[in-house]
Amino acid sequence: MTGPEIAIVVAAGFLAGGINTVVGSGTLITFPVLLGLGYPPVVANVSNSLGLVPGSVTGAIGYRRELTGQGRRLVRFGAVTVVGAVAGALLLLVLPPDAFESVVPVLIVLALVLVLLQPFVQRWLAKRSPDRHPHGGIPLLLGVFATAVYGGYFGAAQGVILVALMGILMDETLQRVNGIKNVFVATANLVSGVVFVFVADVDWLVVGLLAGGSILGGLVGARIGRRLRPSWLRATIVVVGSVAIVQLIVT
Repeated sequence: MTGPEIAIVVAAGFLAGGINTVVGSGTLITFPVLLGLGYPPVVANVSNSLGLVPGSVTGAIGYRRELTGQGRRLVRFGAVTVVGAVAGALLLLVLPPDAFESVVPVLIVLALVLVLLQPFVQRWLAKRSPDRHPHGGIPLLLGVFATAVYGGYFGAAQGVILVALMGILMDETLQRVNGIKNVFVATANLVSGVVFVFVADVDWLVVGLLAGGSILGGLVGARIGRRLRPSWLRATIVVVGSVAIVQLIVT
């Protein structure tokens, strides 16, 4: 790998780490970059999943104040995320590379609509079910599992989908939901990455370069994201998610 290529990968990791922390969809930066540099799709996806884990971890650490008091949720949904991510990683190894191409844009569109409607739907649910489960109940448990399967398989906009589901089904502020999202995205990437280490080819140079960039990006992203008002954060999610949809359709 040449000097300019190294710089490109590190820069992509930095941007992805920041975007993942604030919104999600950082994979839509790094994955195309790796493909453009000539890496095979599976190698690019595997190396990308591992390389972005440190950035998600630093992003979660940056949101540690918002995670206070959410220990039960982290354990409950974390276990489901582990199982789902393993299933998704195995699917990547057995399904054709374009299996989810038609489904992913639809999922992101649905997630963006839910993010926009979150305040209204939350109030409606509160009136219909004032004693609803504080952790989202079975529907959210299943939603987190399905999202983890998708995250283990590819993961683009996994964070957007998680924010939409948790924001609707839990009575929490958007910033606290975003903090939880960072933990689960890091978990899904780490678990699927561990699976890939044993059964797929990993380019460790790419992993290291992405990790270095994403660590700094995660720190910067956390500082920016935590200062955004809920309306601004919601708008940022919608803009980034919309760009992700266009990129997926075009490519």
